[in-house]
Amino acid sequence: MIKIKCFIFLLLLLFSAEISAQTKDIKGKIIADGDLVGIHIINKTASKFTVTNDLGEFVIPAKLNDTLLISGVQYVPKEILITDIIMQTKAVNVNLVDNVNLLDEVVVGKVLTGSLMTDIENSDAKRELNFYDLGIPGYTGPKKTQSERRLYEAQSGGGIVPLNPLINWITGRTKSLKEQIEREELGAAIEQAKAKFSKLIFEDDTYSETMQNEYFYFCSDDPSFKELSDLGNDIKTLQFLKDKFEAFKTHIEKD
Repeated sequence: MIKIKCFIFLLLLLFSAEISAQTKDIKGKIIADGDLVGIHIINKTASKFTVTNDLGEFVIPAKLNDTLLISGVQYVPKEILITDIIMQTKAVNVNLVDNVNLLDEVVVGKVLTGSLMTDIENSDAKRELNFYDLGIPGYTGPKKTQSERRLYEAQSGGGIVPLNPLINWITGRTKSLKEQIEREELGAAIEQAKAKFSKLIFEDDTYSETMQNEYFYFCSDDPSFKELSDLGNDIKTLQFLKDKFEAFKTHIEKD
């Protein structure tokens, strides 16, 4: 009986840890008297970030006990802990206070300015945990694409000498499928980066859509681009893209 109780307790503990590791998209709403667009929402725990739209709305991935940092130029910065209620409702409202009436004071420690890159650096954002960090086995990657399924089938086979993988290797089909997957993954990474970071990269520069596309292809030539995309760390990716943008401007000036 004692062994059974211990086993049940262990299962409940593992189940609880797995639930806490689940990531959900949290929909948020900023409530304030001033401008609501462009307020920075930083998930310090998962190194994810986003900005609010014209209505002060945002969506950001988060897990239980993650910490969100909300920062805007005209507002007092605020931190929100992701609780059970927020995870269940997948929603959170954040009231911000205007800082124009605050008295000047000596500030000890790191300062939040409302500038995205500065606030990211001062937010102590860290890498997102996964199943393996918690000691729980589980698949944390995306679903396989059609090309990935084909590659898996091409490399699978039974028997003492599996003929299917051998034939596909000899004919070059396996190599061709691997190259196709690499092209698809790189293309997807480029499109994702364009959708997520274009406004931040080109906010102070006027470039045509053609030049913007050329910039992202320029970035993709660096192996670090794909590595950062696979890592899924928005903060490191943005810093990489900012650095590459300076190199890109030098490159086109020479041309």
